[in-house]
Amino acid sequence: MNLKQHKIIYHFIFWICIYLLWILVFHRYSVTITKTMTIEFCYLLFVTADFYAINNFIVPSFLIKKKYVLFAIATLLIIAISAWLRALVALQMNRDFFHTAPVDFNILLINSFFNIAIWVLLVTVFKMLMERIQTQKKIEALEKDQMQSELDYLKAQINPHTLFNSLNTVYGHIDKNNKAARNILLQYSELLKYQLYECGAERVDIVKEIAYIKNYISFQQLRKTEELTVNFQAEAILPGLSIAPLLIVVPIENAFKFVSCCTDKENKIDIKIYTSGNIFHCIVTNTKEPLPLNNDAKTGGIGISNLKRRLALLYPYKHTLTITNRSGYYETNLMIDLA
Repeated sequence: MNLKQHKIIYHFIFWICIYLLWILVFHRYSVTITKTMTIEFCYLLFVTADFYAINNFIVPSFLIKKKYVLFAIATLLIIAISAWLRALVALQMNRDFFHTAPVDFNILLINSFFNIAIWVLLVTVFKMLMERIQTQKKIEALEKDQMQSELDYLKAQINPHTLFNSLNTVYGHIDKNNKAARNILLQYSELLKYQLYECGAERVDIVKEIAYIKNYISFQQLRKTEELTVNFQAEAILPGLSIAPLLIVVPIENAFKFVSCCTDKENKIDIKIYTSGNIFHCIVTNTKEPLPLNNDAKTGGIGISNLKRRLALLYPYKHTLTITNRSGYYETNLMIDLA
């Protein structure tokens, strides 16, 4: 059963309860239970019709749009029409079914108008109160989620900050003659420092992002064999441009992850970054194995999927991401309008 069906059932049960309440309260004013049920059912039809007409059509058309005079006129008009129809029905029923003494039509009209108006108002207020309670619960849930997200974010900051300080301690204990190890740790510390202190902003200077990319490439080259050739070009970079952090590192990380490890031919990664006006370009190409090692190699991995999602959120209709997966090489071409 879907949400719409649940809603219909709840509304049906609510009106049944209102109907039974009316019968219970107003039965003492009538001689027979049948007459009470008939009168209250007649009221039920007009009250429910007016309630849904006002809440589903008049409120969205006038009240929400702050057309208060038109809202008041439309509300009074629809209640007046319902009261007039209800008075006609009551007059006909008194004469033909209940055979009671004639009742003045104007009195029936006034009573019907006030009864319908009061109950429509009461049910509307009840509905608004329930919606307010539900909205408040949603707000409290959102605030709780936001607080938890903030706590998680602060916790995520504390952990790398502690790690960063720990790396500095390790660096101080490495033998000064072991320059390779000290350089590796220093490069990793620089990468972590950038992620910790620079990437909290929505945008970073593109020069800083490229400097981070250079450090990242140098660090990755230490992990790879000497048989890997990495060509990096960053030229014609227009100063003053800013970009969302840690976007362009994704295709570069992907290239190092899936670059070929052949012994009989060249293993190569080509990275070219440049700007033309406000348009940022990043082209990453890597050789690859003749056959994919796993399914990630076919799709570019989780990182590429996340990159596509971030680009859609950060640069909607202002970016293109082209991925070419051919025999022998894999190329990612990213273009972003940074204006």
